[in-house]
Amino acid sequence: MSPLAFRVLGPLQVHGPGGPLRLPPGRQEVILAALLLETNRVVSTHHLVDLIWEDNPPETARTQVQICVSRLRKLLAGADGEVTITTRPPGYVLHTDPGNVDAALFTDLVLRARKLRDGGALDRAVELLRSAVTLWQGDCLSGLDSGPLANKARQLNEERLTAVELRIQLELELGRYDGLVGELQRLTHEHPLREKLRGQLIQALYWSGRQAEALEAFRTARRFLAEELGLEPSRELRELESAILNGRLPAPSAPAPGGVPAEKKADEPPSRPSGAGADEETDPAAAVGAPSAESVRQDAVPHQLPAAVADFVSDAGQVAALEQALTGSPGRTTVGLAAITGKPGTGKSTLAVHVAHRLSETGFPDGQLYCDLRGTTGTPATPEEVLGRFLRALGIPGQLIPESLDERAEMYRTRLASRRVLVVLDDAAGEGQVLPLLPGSRGCAVLVTGRARLTALPGAHRVELDVLAEDRALELLSRIVGRERVAGEAVAAEALVRTVGRLPLALRIVAARLAARPHWTLASMVQRLANERHRLDELTHGEMTMRASLSLTYEGLAPEDRRLLRLLSMAQAPTLPSWLAGALLDDHRPFPSDLMEPLVDVQMLDVAGVERTGGFRYRFHEIIRVYAREQLAAHHTPEVRQEALARMAGGWMHLAQQAHRKVYGGDFTVLHGDAPRWEPPAAYTDEVLADPLAWLDAEQASLCGMVEHAADAGLHDLSWDLATSLVTLFEVRGHYDLWEQTHLSALAAVRKAGNLRGTAAVRASLGSLYMSRNQFDTAKQALNSALDVFQALDEPMGEALCRRDMALIARTNGDDLGALEMYRRSLADFDRAGDVVGRAIVLTQSAHIRMRQGEIDAAQKQLDEALDIYEGVGYTGGRARTLRRVGQLLLEQGRSDLAVLTFTEVLELCRDSGDVIGEGHLLRDLGHAFSVMGRPDRARDFFDRAVSAREGVMDFGGGALARLDLARLLDAEPGRSRELLVPAVEVFRERRMGRELAEAERLLAIGC
Repeated sequence: MSPLAFRVLGPLQVHGPGGPLRLPPGRQEVILAALLLETNRVVSTHHLVDLIWEDNPPETARTQVQICVSRLRKLLAGADGEVTITTRPPGYVLHTDPGNVDAALFTDLVLRARKLRDGGALDRAVELLRSAVTLWQGDCLSGLDSGPLANKARQLNEERLTAVELRIQLELELGRYDGLVGELQRLTHEHPLREKLRGQLIQALYWSGRQAEALEAFRTARRFLAEELGLEPSRELRELESAILNGRLPAPSAPAPGGVPAEKKADEPPSRPSGAGADEETDPAAAVGAPSAESVRQDAVPHQLPAAVADFVSDAGQVAALEQALTGSPGRTTVGLAAITGKPGTGKSTLAVHVAHRLSETGFPDGQLYCDLRGTTGTPATPEEVLGRFLRALGIPGQLIPESLDERAEMYRTRLASRRVLVVLDDAAGEGQVLPLLPGSRGCAVLVTGRARLTALPGAHRVELDVLAEDRALELLSRIVGRERVAGEAVAAEALVRTVGRLPLALRIVAARLAARPHWTLASMVQRLANERHRLDELTHGEMTMRASLSLTYEGLAPEDRRLLRLLSMAQAPTLPSWLAGALLDDHRPFPSDLMEPLVDVQMLDVAGVERTGGFRYRFHEIIRVYAREQLAAHHTPEVRQEALARMAGGWMHLAQQAHRKVYGGDFTVLHGDAPRWEPPAAYTDEVLADPLAWLDAEQASLCGMVEHAADAGLHDLSWDLATSLVTLFEVRGHYDLWEQTHLSALAAVRKAGNLRGTAAVRASLGSLYMSRNQFDTAKQALNSALDVFQALDEPMGEALCRRDMALIARTNGDDLGALEMYRRSLADFDRAGDVVGRAIVLTQSAHIRMRQGEIDAAQKQLDEALDIYEGVGYTGGRARTLRRVGQLLLEQGRSDLAVLTFTEVLELCRDSGDVIGEGHLLRDLGHAFSVMGRPDRARDFFDRAVSAREGVMDFGGGALARLDLARLLDAEPGRSRELLVPAVEVFRERRMGRELAEAERLLAIGC
């Protein structure tokens, strides 16, 4: 547990191992308080901005919040506590043990006290409530100036008083009247409007033998309310006065454990309705007008359960919870009810029968009724049909069974009224099929299974089965195939379990096939299942077939739901956002998740998580996806599939394009193709892209997969457009491998289609990638090739991008004049294309050359113009890069302190945005700044961190530059310098970085 303790129940305080931590007053206090009130939950940046500035935040509000959070991180890290503040879109999360925050501890203690109260343990509940209230040291967050936070503080203050009132009520029930009077007099004085406290004071006085004072307390309350509010006391207070005057005020009494009133024994049977005669009690059938008892067999004890599975592998916790729900406690007053749900093949029926057999003798000795309700077939059993079967099993002759559903249900409930019978209803279609089959007696219980979630069954304990954990899956395989055989092929056994997705039915089928063929190896079965097209053919053995199990659910779906399931199988993303359903069906409804939910209801799709919008993400079980793809091939022509795929790819493209626009402030510095987009609901797009880089990060796998999927499907225009749009993410995060992988896939598609513009766009983007890797010769080839095409097509944006990157190569190779000329031409191209961000990037990059040439005023002018552009469009990343150049310019001017402040601000921006490449640059810049300032120790620290940061993301070129910087400082440590320089020389030589190579070899030669 962390040694840090946080207090918000009173003044905001942080206590560490060395005592209280001093919090800077103002914004950092407000942000820390907001994070603590939502410990381990996300607090949005927008909310934090509102807390600090309310209605009039400055344009730099988000940046200032980022800086405050960064400082809080350092403060908490320096206190040696296991407390972290992490960035999680759309804001931040403070992670710590809830026991370290007094507000969370207070809430937990009160909750535990309420549970103890409900269980009858009043003494212990009182102790916990006292402990909870002693955590308070004044009003919540007293002294903190934030209107919105004050509302949350008022809520907690109210919960404190509610806890006090609850504790006093419990003490009254325990008869501790005398000791409460003084406290209640103080509390009613402090909180004169709380009538509950006044009522408790009246009761405490009365039962302490102070009847006159109790009446005076009531009259005092009446006078105060009349004078202050013009109101009469509440009905409860008036009833207290009346009871005292009549001498009939009952003493507060504690409930018996389990909520059963103390005056009624827990094992007392339910009362018989008035008017029931002796004959009706002897013959329950008489209550519903059935023939006399002589014509009915009274000793019929049904035992209808199917045989249990001998090799069943169970979750002991699930089994115990189901048994407890069905048998209940002695004080239970309702029928025990449990529901087992899950996707096809998860073993719902097997678990239900297993539990029912375990309880058959000890829990329900009067019999077990069982019926397959056929909920997933085209002809589900009707309640009338099931009740007829059950009544016959309970001894009612067929000719005596009523016709109507209501009369059958009445006879059924009457027949079970004095018995302890377990009813198992397998494969229910829905609650409407089950409700008429519920007994009315608390001695009975009902266990239901179904693929629908059955959430409307009142008071049911629900167990939702999923696939087996790997250890249980291997155990099931061992029990069927044999332990020695599984142990002898342990790796193949694990692969087999993974191939069938740990689905119990699928695993039973392959295990049964292996058991029937002892000469087969487990590895051979893995190989047979490897071909997705024939996997369901292999998952068949005797009467067990995975395809049949899935088809029952599939055929029960509405036609539109079946169509969506088939089309969804084309998606290759690990999880599926809700808008995909709208794209695939070309349905523009505002809540596309409504299209997914019918598939979730029958568990053909799983809910995989929640998006920032509050919408859900979904996923297939792999075997269900295979089945859906079979149906896709059988029901849809290639043309229909291609059209749906184009809409899906168009949806990803639209979102990626919007994300790029939000990052750059518009469609700047990127080329787009002409393929149509499919637009998800506008509100969804706005919400999900509130933090566009975070969205790109989260959807990285899906977006990259879509590039390759579109390329393979011949959607070449979408493929190259999406690939180049994703450079927004690849560049910031340093995902060079993904950059290359997606672009090579897109390049193959556009070349095959003869798409010249797309080919040039991909080659130009690859040129940027190779340049980032310091592969300058390869980069120049790609850029020259792309530039030739763009010139032929008269594509100014493409020309501008190529010339900008070629200028950067020239600059890196020391050809400043050539670079400036190329930048001049690129600037003209960007202006021709109307791309202001492209112009700002060129101004920033060429300003660096101006600085090197001593043209400080010219550099300053270019940087000022670039900053104005970035501020105008809201491009934070560009602003950070330009501010970095501003810092370098300040360093050139000898203004080192300001340079360090600027570099530090930009470093925080890079860290908060996850720009690992930018972070490495800024660490190196800070090293240079401290070196210039004559502070070698600080410089060495930053160069060391720069080496780690650059090489940590496999940027060995950047790491080699930082090694060279560090070696220059270590003239007194030749051994360490050599250790730094030897690998740097190899990198410089491999990447043909001539100037840096010469410097590194010179330092090695002089033995630095």
